[in-house]
Amino acid sequence: MRSYIRHPSDIPIEFHQGSVAVAATQTLVDVSCGGLSFAAQAPIPTDSVITVRISYVEPVFEAPCRVTWCRRAQNEFLIGVEFLHAEDEYRARMVEQVCHIEHYKKEVFEQEGRVLTGEQAAREWIRKFAKDFPALSHTAVSHR
Repeated sequence: MRSYIRHPSDIPIEFHQGSVAVAATQTLVDVSCGGLSFAAQAPIPTDSVITVRISYVEPVFEAPCRVTWCRRAQNEFLIGVEFLHAEDEYRARMVEQVCHIEHYKKEVFEQEGRVLTGEQAAREWIRKFAKDFPALSHTAVSHR
C-alpha cells in the first residue's frame, strides 16, 4: 500500500543518470510527496540514483531520486522513484499543485470552452479546491 496520495500528471520530465541526460519527451505519470513515476523508453535498474528535472514549473524542480521500481507497460517502461532529501519532498508539493492546476485548466477548456491563463486557472483552482488539497504530514518530510 502506498504511503502517499498520488496525483496524476502528464507534464514533460527530464532525467539523467550520471552524465547521461534523457530528452524532455518523457512524461510524468504521477507525483506525490514521497516520489514520482514517469514513462521512459528504456528500463532503469532498481536502486539506481538518478536526477529528475521538471522545467515546466517555476522555479525548475530538480532532485536526486532512487529508482524503487521499473515495470514494462506496452511500448515503454514505467519508472517509480523516491526523493532522497526531505526538502525535495516538500518542494514536490508545488509540483503537485501545478499538476492539478494544469489539469483544471484543460478540464475547463474541454467542458466549458473557456481559455484560462495559468494565473486565472491557479486563482480559480485555489478558490475551489485548495481547502481539500491534502496537507503535508509531518511524517512525509522525515527521512525514511
